[in-house]
Amino acid sequence: MAQNVYDTPEFFEGYSQLGRSVHGLAGAAEWPAIRTLLPEMTGRRVVDLGCGFGWFSRFAAAEGAASVLGLDLSENMIAKARTENAHPAITYEIANLERVELSAGAFDLAYSSLAFHYLEDFGRLVAEVHSALVPGGKFVFTIEHPIYMASRNPGWRTDEAGKKFWPVDGYSVEGRRATDWLAKGVVKYHRTIGTTLNTLIDGGFAIRRVIEWHPSPDQIAANPALAEEMDRPMILMVSAER
Repeated sequence: MAQNVYDTPEFFEGYSQLGRSVHGLAGAAEWPAIRTLLPEMTGRRVVDLGCGFGWFSRFAAAEGAASVLGLDLSENMIAKARTENAHPAITYEIANLERVELSAGAFDLAYSSLAFHYLEDFGRLVAEVHSALVPGGKFVFTIEHPIYMASRNPGWRTDEAGKKFWPVDGYSVEGRRATDWLAKGVVKYHRTIGTTLNTLIDGGFAIRRVIEWHPSPDQIAANPALAEEMDRPMILMVSAER
């Protein structure tokens, strides 16, 4: 069973106060880049894997998706999605992505935002998504960048000259990472970029685009705190096709 940290009061309270939780897609600095990877939504059958509060699900429905299935392990997330981001085209369900079973050929687009780094068995999920997509179906997802999450003790450091840096120790040692973010002992699974992309290729997908996200000059001008994101990639974006 995957760790369900989002249903612990401490974590959920902290997560609910993040900009992306309060303002939705507009509060996610990476959203403009994600949009460049997405196909037109009109008439598409969409599955949103790790849908959270349902912000993307509602976007897809509002853009004309024929149907959207939003899946998340967290009862808290699904409850809030059903309350705040309901739409006639959307169905929200509780599901463990480590074990989820999707109907073959049921979707035209599979999407996920910052969820797959919580999965121990990414290969199983990739196989399930491949089966669930029609030929030519799109698979677009974001994860924490492997450089960002590789260290067993992540966080900004300062060297002897006073220059700030991000440690990348243990990059080639894949597997479990336990970090303190909003709560103690949040479990994630580190995989190299090569492993991530090769798992998709081995699973029958063609890689269409890879983005190591960083903010634009306009975003930094509007929010100078984003400037540190230029020093190491935080988010990896992948567009693939069945």
